[in-house]
Amino acid sequence: MTGARIKKVVQFLVGTGLAVFLLWWGLPRIAHTTWTDVWRTLSGLQFGTVIGLTGLMISGLWLVTFLYTGSLKGLTHAQAMIVNACGSSIGNLLPGGGAAGVVVTYKQLRSWGFLRRDISTMVIVTGVWNVLARVVLPVVGILAILIGIGHLNPVVTQAAIMGALIGLAVVLAFWGTLASEDFAHKLGARATRVWRRLRGRKAADTDLEKTIVGMRHDIIEIVRYGWLEMTYGLVGFFGVYYILFWFCLNSMGVQMPFAYMFGAYTVGRLLTAVGITPGGLGVTEAGTAAVLVGWGADPAQATAGVVLFSLYTHFFEVPLGVLGWVIWSLSPKKIPADAYDDNHEAAPDPLRPARLGDRVSPSEHGRGPRPEQL
Repeated sequence: MTGARIKKVVQFLVGTGLAVFLLWWGLPRIAHTTWTDVWRTLSGLQFGTVIGLTGLMISGLWLVTFLYTGSLKGLTHAQAMIVNACGSSIGNLLPGGGAAGVVVTYKQLRSWGFLRRDISTMVIVTGVWNVLARVVLPVVGILAILIGIGHLNPVVTQAAIMGALIGLAVVLAFWGTLASEDFAHKLGARATRVWRRLRGRKAADTDLEKTIVGMRHDIIEIVRYGWLEMTYGLVGFFGVYYILFWFCLNSMGVQMPFAYMFGAYTVGRLLTAVGITPGGLGVTEAGTAAVLVGWGADPAQATAGVVLFSLYTHFFEVPLGVLGWVIWSLSPKKIPADAYDDNHEAAPDPLRPARLGDRVSPSEHGRGPRPEQL
């Protein structure tokens, strides 16, 4: 077993172990309840409620497909549903699973005939749109709490401001790249230096400046073409998932003003970005339950509602991902137009780092970055 593979195994074991510890031991203590009381509350869930909550989850996942179809011309909503389900399931299983999800997305889209450059552009644009949403959420959450309640929990304030500042920096870099080619050159040069410093010899041939500048016009075209569709998809997704969050808590007996509910939902969405556990599992539930209990919710009911919401947004997406893999494996495949160079020789595998002596066809110049460079 190679060193990189051993490292991934260790990360998986540590991340999963920490998630289990936070859920089983940390969550009830942080929320001031016991698992006995939580299970008793969950046992009152009606079958009709389960069906309704499942419908809401599926609706939210369908809405997010507009983010993908708006950023990749020719992609159908059914294909986008498969890509999202498979990528999300991996992200929910592995600590920092976003990178693995990108590789899976790349592999599936390539099998349907999409070009490397178009896929790379899609990954970047959808990533920025997700950051945009996470910038807006804490801001809206703070406003809702201030307007509806008049005061704000310091922990919530710090988490929201931190998430907003990080997201704002990414968004400014993105829009600066689109607005100015000179800015794109400077950003790419700086990113190249940082990446080479982090990766050492493995990144000696990496030139992110060339990649960023080369993809700038493609990104501009995608944003002009699909910004409305992508925005609709993300706003719809987060909106439906807030309704799912509200119904999960309400079905467990938690009834609170909108400002409290939305503030807790915002905290939870921010904490999902914590990469120390798979999908922020354990961290998200503990943080959300703590906020709700701090605002006066019954500890057992609040914890049960948070656990129920986590089942839908984390665990239930895993079997959906498995189903997506099966459907993808049975779907018709198509050789991409850029799979062969001008002499009909196989082009270098995009998942394999380039080696000295590899031929690069003229058609490959200016293509987007490989998944491991994103």
